[in-house]
Amino acid sequence: MKKIITLIFVPMLFLAACKKSIDLNPLSNVATSNYYKTGIEIQQALTGCYSGLKAPLVDEWKMTELRSDNSIMGNAGSTSVPNRELSDLDLFIPSTTLNSINNYWTNVYFNIRNINLILKSLSINYDEVTGVLKSDSTSVIITTQQRKELSAEATFLRAYHYFNLVRLYGGVFLIHKPITPDDAISINRSTVADIYKFIIADLEYAAANGVSLNYPTIASQNFGANLGKVNSWTAKALLAKVYLTLNRKSDAIPLLTEVINNSGYGLLSGSTTSYADVFSTTNEVNKEVMFAVRYKAGGLGLGSPWPNSFAPELSGTAVVNGDGRGFNNGTTELETLGYSTTDLRKPLNLAIWSSGNNRRLYPKKHISQVLSLDDGENDWIVLRFADVLFMLAEAQGNIPSSLAIINQTRTRAGLTALSATSVATTAQFETELAKESRLEFAFENKRWFDMLRYSITMPSHD
Repeated sequence: MKKIITLIFVPMLFLAACKKSIDLNPLSNVATSNYYKTGIEIQQALTGCYSGLKAPLVDEWKMTELRSDNSIMGNAGSTSVPNRELSDLDLFIPSTTLNSINNYWTNVYFNIRNINLILKSLSINYDEVTGVLKSDSTSVIITTQQRKELSAEATFLRAYHYFNLVRLYGGVFLIHKPITPDDAISINRSTVADIYKFIIADLEYAAANGVSLNYPTIASQNFGANLGKVNSWTAKALLAKVYLTLNRKSDAIPLLTEVINNSGYGLLSGSTTSYADVFSTTNEVNKEVMFAVRYKAGGLGLGSPWPNSFAPELSGTAVVNGDGRGFNNGTTELETLGYSTTDLRKPLNLAIWSSGNNRRLYPKKHISQVLSLDDGENDWIVLRFADVLFMLAEAQGNIPSSLAIINQTRTRAGLTALSATSVATTAQFETELAKESRLEFAFENKRWFDMLRYSITMPSHD
């Protein structure tokens, strides 16, 4: 990791040496000093930060799902740079110059910079000593309510980025305000504890100041034509996940209970297609989706790369238009030891493509037909109601209501409910919880973090 930091450090030295050049006002764009003056301008900038979630996702799945027991590199023998890098990650032998690792880091911090500019304009400042956010006076032309809601969205996005950073890189650079190249040179890495303190402060602020309407109300009002934006319930759910990661289960339970009882979000159920409906491009931002990175197909430059990236290599037009790259393939271990043949989730999570002796398992949940390369409609769901249910089960431990939660998703998947006698001990409960979580959230970038939290040993790769 030390070498990775050096790679980030060197450009900063360059920037400092060229300070006079980069301090010039751009001729074709609006300078930051002339922007962020009104609520409308900040809203526009925040929209850009939502879009800024897309670039890190290109590499996030490589460092999470690919390194788990769910996924395997599709063409380990390939000599192409992308395939070699994926193979190195899959085998836990990445070089310090691996593009995916450095690109993820760079793209995340780029978006954090943009978020910090918004929060600076709104005068929302983090106090490192007290560990709380303060709302100071601002010159921005904006209503009090609008200021609260926009700053809540921004702090959530920043916390989401740092939560991923600290879980993947450990103690990282805590940048909570705009900095100069000179500042960048002198900043040291923060401790893991300080990063988590900051994340909690951001999410507590987002939970207290975000939109608190329940889902049916938000959906009916279309939330100002912005359905899918961060709200108070989203912040509470992510905060609960942070608490679980820190083993602060008692802090997570009331948050999760409140989301379940009051948010209006819920599990899609009632038909054999309910699970597939969660991910359908014709049913986006449904009541189970609490937060997603959104994409828009149609040649607008806003489409997702997942259909072409995850479709099997050499599948031609059998899966998507423009062939697939075969980057994300399911393991045979997940197929044979995980899903039963009657599990309704299996066809979506482990779709099968075969041609001659070539057989591939791929995540269909992220794939829909595309008209042109890398122009998919598929949103990337970050947080959904089923996740909230599983978090509550984990936090509560082996009690009847926790087993009932597991059985909710099993029933939706067409499986028989687990009995209390078959899950009698804490060890049995934890085993079943980890397994059901794996099957429910396969290829949603959660399995790697679950394995770390549950201390699950990686099986031999196929």
